[in-house]
Amino acid sequence: MRTLYLDCFAGIAGDMFLGAMLDLGLDEAEFLRTMRGLVLFPEGHSHHQGEGPKEHPEITITRTSRGGVAAAKVNVESFEDHPHRGLADILAIIDASPLSPEVKGRSAEAFRLLAEAEGKVHGMPPEEVHFHEVGAIDSIVDIIGAFVLLEMAGVDRVVSSPLNVGHGTIKCAHGILPVPAPATAELLEGLPIRVEGGPMERVTPTGALLVRMLAGSFGPMPDGKLLASGKGAGDRESDIPNVLRIMLLETEDGSSTDCFLRDEGVIVETNIDDMNPQYYSPVMERLMAEGALDVWVTPILMKKGRPAVTLGCLCTCGTEERFARLIIRETTTLGVRMHTVRRLKAGAEVVERETGWGKVRYKRALTGDRTVRANPEYEDVRRLSLEHDIPLSEMREKLIAEYEDDDAGRR
Repeated sequence: MRTLYLDCFAGIAGDMFLGAMLDLGLDEAEFLRTMRGLVLFPEGHSHHQGEGPKEHPEITITRTSRGGVAAAKVNVESFEDHPHRGLADILAIIDASPLSPEVKGRSAEAFRLLAEAEGKVHGMPPEEVHFHEVGAIDSIVDIIGAFVLLEMAGVDRVVSSPLNVGHGTIKCAHGILPVPAPATAELLEGLPIRVEGGPMERVTPTGALLVRMLAGSFGPMPDGKLLASGKGAGDRESDIPNVLRIMLLETEDGSSTDCFLRDEGVIVETNIDDMNPQYYSPVMERLMAEGALDVWVTPILMKKGRPAVTLGCLCTCGTEERFARLIIRETTTLGVRMHTVRRLKAGAEVVERETGWGKVRYKRALTGDRTVRANPEYEDVRRLSLEHDIPLSEMREKLIAEYEDDDAGRR
């Protein structure tokens, strides 16, 4: 299995991804021929008259360096363009171009996803969204070109590191906005992110879109045979070399763990032997309210047989210092331990089903497309237990049995 690993230590943008892919050693001439086939103004879609924009994109590939790191740089010729293309305009460009069905399908899916994200931000249906920066020719080339290069490289799956999103503000068509920009934040929802380096936008909307579309899991680079590596340069210099590094590996397929999700987290923990036990519950509630993935208290024996507890929490990479400060402030401890852990987990989703006792939410554990188990949410079980005067454990068993019978009937 050919696995592509995205090392987003400095973030990711569309041009950085194209540069890194080409730096693997892919055929640049073939890529340019394919991209020259894009029809920027399909029949029936108006464009400027006279000496207006060209019908096909002009792309150059150069070599440069960022922070002393050599990388490939992809540039798309900038010209007066349609700055407010809608989803229908871009889908027409994709449909009219001589791309493979796979590239056409994935490109169209990407722009539909982007339209949904922009629509949520601006409170309008996806069909009414007018793209600004992401509707420009260079962004269209970045997104379609990404799927062209993935097809050329024969990539079977993509794994990504947590994304360094940056911080500060950016100036765009909507004015000055915080980093990550609203549409970028919408696309990043549910993905592991962190912040490192000086203020700048390190993950662009196009970069976030590509990771959202491509990455099947997140975490460290998987084991395998390294086939090639590539680096793509961003536009600006920064305190962190502004490059995206990618690694193409041959990894084993058919492993049962391929069905699981992978990511990284940080455990922040401390031993406490001098705090009133009544205070642990509010501290744990505060940690969960602040976004901890899990919180626990474990009884331990310290030196000289002194009883104590370990207070620990699991958080996403990049947030550990915030939780460390909270624990030190809210408890009697003077310090904490922090260590990174790799997680292997089943997917999860909540579905609502109509049962013989009423509506019930079930949390399903998934490995790939297969449901491992489905458990009714505790609050629903408790509510129905009281309404129907059935013991809690018995109510839960009945709901599980009904779900399993219903699921078997659907199959």
